[in-house]
Amino acid sequence: MLTALLFGVAAFATIAALVGSALFLLETRESPLDERLEELRLQAAGGAGRHERRRTSGGFLSALAFLISRVPGGEDWLSGAEKELAGAGIRRRDAAALYVLLSLLSLFGGVGAVVYLTRNLDAGQIASLSLAGFLVGYYLPKRVLRGMVGRYRRKLTEALPDMVDLLGIVLGTGLSLDQAFLRVSEELQHIHPELAEELYLLTVQMQAGQQRSLAFRQLVKRTGIEDIQSLAAMIVQSERFGTSLSQALKVYSDSLRTRRRLRAEASIGKAGVKMLFATVLLIFPVFFVVTLVPSLISLFRTFANMQR
Repeated sequence: MLTALLFGVAAFATIAALVGSALFLLETRESPLDERLEELRLQAAGGAGRHERRRTSGGFLSALAFLISRVPGGEDWLSGAEKELAGAGIRRRDAAALYVLLSLLSLFGGVGAVVYLTRNLDAGQIASLSLAGFLVGYYLPKRVLRGMVGRYRRKLTEALPDMVDLLGIVLGTGLSLDQAFLRVSEELQHIHPELAEELYLLTVQMQAGQQRSLAFRQLVKRTGIEDIQSLAAMIVQSERFGTSLSQALKVYSDSLRTRRRLRAEASIGKAGVKMLFATVLLIFPVFFVVTLVPSLISLFRTFANMQR
């Protein structure tokens, strides 16, 4: 029974690793301009619905997305998955369908593994343990995706001060704001590719005719970062009132670096508390075993010799 349990845990861990690896490999760049043109084409065709948008590209995943969208509540599920994947920097058209597929596999895999491992128990125990497997299989892909979103946001936050400095320098050369964002995106491509991707998408949206304030609002909605929201509000207000954007960016860059230093200091302050639990649970028991066990062995041997 123990061997079967270990085998089931290893199989479920393998499935979880495949889910995370598949989502990680999906982080490839597609042309935002093509997606924007596709949306405009559908609007020009008479406002095609969301189901028709699922049908526009071929392939197994697109067909799966179309079938899921026809199920009641399926379109909302796909739309929510697309938003979460976009928050992690994954914007492939088939990413939502693949995520839903992997979520279903994780769900049924968790329940199936629990049922197989507990097949010799009574029905009540199998039902309760199957519920636990269902919950684990349901929340595991969400937890992996949220971890990817958090990692993506941390990368954007770390790259933001460098982007603001570079944007101020580029604006000082006389380029317009749209050209400056495009130039900064090109310069950051190899250093901070995540932020460069967001800036490129922002530039494409503005070049496609979208209002600048709306494009910035969508950028804030995609990233969910407070610093980017403050930056977007500052740029829009500076353009509206005609103030010097370069000087405002310089001041804002200093404040961003101050915030980053404060966050680092806060993390350092929390490190001691986090290390305390690891020390108490992992290091102290081993230390006691190493120091006390030899003494106890010698003591037991002494008592044994005295009894003889």
